[in-house]
Amino acid sequence: MAFSPVAIVDNIERVIVGKRLAVSQTAAALVAGGHILIEDVPGTGKTVLAKSLARSIAADFKRVQFTPDLLPSDITGVSIYNQKSGEFEFRAGPVFTNVLLADELNRATPRTQSALLESMEERQVTADGAARPLPDPFFVIATQNPIEQEGVYRLPEAQLDRFLMKISLGYPDPQEEARIVEDQRQAHPLESLAAVATAADVLEARRAAREIHVAPPVLDYMTQIVRATRRHKDALLGASPRASLALYRASQAMALLLGKKFVIPDVVKGLAPAILRHRLLLQPQALISGRTPDLIIREILEKIEVPVCDYATG
Repeated sequence: MAFSPVAIVDNIERVIVGKRLAVSQTAAALVAGGHILIEDVPGTGKTVLAKSLARSIAADFKRVQFTPDLLPSDITGVSIYNQKSGEFEFRAGPVFTNVLLADELNRATPRTQSALLESMEERQVTADGAARPLPDPFFVIATQNPIEQEGVYRLPEAQLDRFLMKISLGYPDPQEEARIVEDQRQAHPLESLAAVATAADVLEARRAAREIHVAPPVLDYMTQIVRATRRHKDALLGASPRASLALYRASQAMALLLGKKFVIPDVVKGLAPAILRHRLLLQPQALISGRTPDLIIREILEKIEVPVCDYATG
């Protein structure tokens, strides 16, 4: 493969300062064919990350600000009667794009949130009895604010499970924050960001990622991690087999980003929190005690033995 997807990460880092891990995870989710949920406070760069990714791959980009009065048809599209032709014509909604930023997704009603389910899973929109395919690639970056909980609708487990990863950008350190301010002294670096890839390159990278070798012991390591979430004493609901597949696909994509031809356990361990944290439902007593999904995942990773084998062949 002539194109190296790490070029996308390097390009985005011209705009997003000091967040290599989050940027790499976002690019890996794109290459893996999944979607990503970013939970963070306002002003940390969620929108800029989405726009930078779209520009880096020369992709069509649309942003939807989710509000309580938003209707499903505002996202998917609506049929309008054409008086000249005497027929209904479908007007495609903003979901018909390559990169969709679903901003503050949890502010929309469950009915509107569910409008994204078919799009995210089936890559199509069904309207007026007809299935309309979405562009390929189709990548959703959804955001939610973890602080403001008034007037929001919690995402149901079924929808959370549709996201390959859940990440957070977090605040920059002092040096990084000073650089952000300096970089925007005259103009935002996003304005001059050029594309380093195309949609076709992303699809080629996706095919290449599927060829990344995963040794049987490493695959067993992945499934052990996921199964352990179902047995943990603090978990009311553990991760489903979809999480195992998500960890597998994301690990292949991240290995490709790192320039490897096979998946090593360190890649799996690094991705496990982002893959699993939104798929765990904790016991009420655990929540009261201050336990978090990340703490549980860390405990699981510490207990499960890391496989030692020839990762390239075995």
